[in-house]
Amino acid sequence: MLKYIVLLFLTLSLYAEHVDDEIKNLYTKSYDYEGVGNYSEALKVLAPLYAKYPKGYTLNLRFAWLFYLDKKYKNAETYYKSAALTSPYSIEAKLGLISVYLVTSSFADAELLSNEILKKDYYNYYANMYTTQALIAQKKYPEALSSVQKMLALYPTDVSYLELLAVIYKATKHDSLHELYENILILDPNNVFVKKILSTPK
Repeated sequence: MLKYIVLLFLTLSLYAEHVDDEIKNLYTKSYDYEGVGNYSEALKVLAPLYAKYPKGYTLNLRFAWLFYLDKKYKNAETYYKSAALTSPYSIEAKLGLISVYLVTSSFADAELLSNEILKKDYYNYYANMYTTQALIAQKKYPEALSSVQKMLALYPTDVSYLELLAVIYKATKHDSLHELYENILILDPNNVFVKKILSTPK
């Protein structure tokens, strides 16, 4: 009896190891295809795995990301929502969904979902950034300014947030705009955002 139990355990262990190796290989192939921009093949190699584990959080997140890269935003939205349902406390799935809302100009939805995250994680770096972007897109500049100032209090030299501040200053014709450009260039001398603005004929 003991020999039978040991044999069964070894068999199950070997099977589990085989399955793990198979999953790793499929993911590796998918990453390789993604690396060369072949998103359809990156999805295709994972399709058999998804058929087995349609509620797998990582798989849904992976599918969403690949569809996002392939600019198939409706599909990306579907899979990000599936991932969020599978793991309700996941912030990253919601952030992915917000990125879809932003790129598809669904700014009110992006703002709403970002605020849901901020109720639980007030200083979340990306949720605050996405909220600010959504507010700027809706020309809600006072609210956007408050969001940026909150984060710059924590990250005073964060170039991404300083760029958002510059967008707000430019839209509201703030007197300190040029000074802000100079400060950004001190922190990041090759900053593409500022250099593009300064090189554009007025």
